[in-house]
Amino acid sequence: MRLRPRQKVFVERSLAALSKHGNTLGVAPTGAGKTIMLSAVTGKLVEETEAKACVLAHRDELTGQNRAKFARVNPEVTTSVVDAGSKSWAGQVTFAMAPTLSRSASLKAMPRLDLLVIDEAHHAVADSYRRIIDRVRDANPEARIFGVTATPNRGDRKGLREVFDNVGDQVTLAELIASGHLVPPRTFVIDVGVQEKLRAVRKTASDYDMGAVAEIMNRAPITEEVIRHWREKAGDRQTVVFCSTVAHAENVAEAFNGHGIPAGVIHGDLGSETRRRILAAYAAGEIQVVVNLAVLTEGWDHPPTSCVVLLRPSSCKSTMIQMVGRGLRTVDPAEHPGVVKTDCIVLDFGISSLTHGTLEQDVDLDGRDPTPCDAPTKTCPECESTVPLAARQCPICGYEFLSDGAPPLESVVMSEIDLLKRSSFAWEDLFDDESALMASGFNAWGGVFFLEGRWHAVGGGKNERTRLLGVGERTVCLAQADDWLNEHETDESAFKSRRWLGQTPTEKQLQYLSPAQRQDYGVTRYRASALITFQFNRRDIRRLVMSAAPERRAA
Repeated sequence: MRLRPRQKVFVERSLAALSKHGNTLGVAPTGAGKTIMLSAVTGKLVEETEAKACVLAHRDELTGQNRAKFARVNPEVTTSVVDAGSKSWAGQVTFAMAPTLSRSASLKAMPRLDLLVIDEAHHAVADSYRRIIDRVRDANPEARIFGVTATPNRGDRKGLREVFDNVGDQVTLAELIASGHLVPPRTFVIDVGVQEKLRAVRKTASDYDMGAVAEIMNRAPITEEVIRHWREKAGDRQTVVFCSTVAHAENVAEAFNGHGIPAGVIHGDLGSETRRRILAAYAAGEIQVVVNLAVLTEGWDHPPTSCVVLLRPSSCKSTMIQMVGRGLRTVDPAEHPGVVKTDCIVLDFGISSLTHGTLEQDVDLDGRDPTPCDAPTKTCPECESTVPLAARQCPICGYEFLSDGAPPLESVVMSEIDLLKRSSFAWEDLFDDESALMASGFNAWGGVFFLEGRWHAVGGGKNERTRLLGVGERTVCLAQADDWLNEHETDESAFKSRRWLGQTPTEKQLQYLSPAQRQDYGVTRYRASALITFQFNRRDIRRLVMSAAPERRAA
């Protein structure tokens, strides 16, 4: 497989930062493909060497996922696993679960490492992780540490400076939304008369005093207003609600159910089997609303979720990003047939958006060209870390940068990244009306097709059945089709700039073109290939696009 252009930039910048500054943190939110980027950085550092590396994660399922994706990116590198069921360091890269590796016996058995990679690196300052890091450094003071996280600013305000020296690169939510890899949020801040009271709530070490928040928010008239606004703006959407206390969550769910809207409650006091059952019912569409208390902020995703309701404030911006991020994933129609998702509605009944700025306004993309290897940087005056120039907050210590005369948030408009230009593949407008575009490599092809107000992404290839990749906005569908090509092609077959693309068609190609197409003296060898690929796959493309239309239901 091959990386997206922005993923390549992240890898190049991370490698440059590791070489120049030492221990490096990379920031990449949900949807960026951070495991793929993490794998590429690790592979580049160990390839054609005797270096030993360990990739650390905090859960079993993440260890397995990371190893599988690493193998796709680096098929020649040997791997092994250290977790509850295995204790092998035989591979050049070992994937380890932090709770297992942090035990004394496991640390003793750990060989000398040249590289420690930490997934979800905001955990790196926890005691268990520090034991591992200290052991790695004791055995090899020259070992490098690389971490990746979506949320570097911890709720307890504990900085990551003691582990990481700098931030190599930061992929923003705004970039991923503009490139079609996440859907855009539409944020509504709804004042139900409690904003001043919420601002006066005492803050604890990690967040607002949620008991005091509940005294303000856990009232029947407010909950009734929440349901009224939700019905007006998002009544047909699967929704996740964030509350302040267990009692608050239970009362909100009871109110939704009382209005005939199936809702379930998730909180930490429930048994794991009960939580799995409720989330399975939500995933199956048996309940429309899942109300939770600080359980679904990290490590959970149900892509058809397209509404997030905030009934609690968050003093830390990373918490707000985690909550809203639950609704930003795009939908794979193979996993969720008939679901169309074009955006995510965020209903903020508190003060988080007013405090931190809405997500779609957080970063101005104007002028940012992610093609150079060296990231534009600045120095944090608080901890002296090197951080990306566009950062509003230091990912290492949390320092808030002044706007330096930047336009007010409400005037910042995201500019769309043109995937047709950034793609490593050449996209052909088949009918010269932008209703059908196709690109192909040696092993696969992808296309986007417009019908009944929606775009449809379709992909196919050698030994691959033709499949529907996405339905929705043009940018999202282009991103899904481009990702399909990246998954099945290599750098050698991404031949957008190859000279022979513009040559005349071969005699064999001319045999398959229609008389009108053969009369087009401007047709190139690559365009002929795209037209023939479409012709051979036209029936399957039409079937998939037409089958998506009548069964659509909004996400």
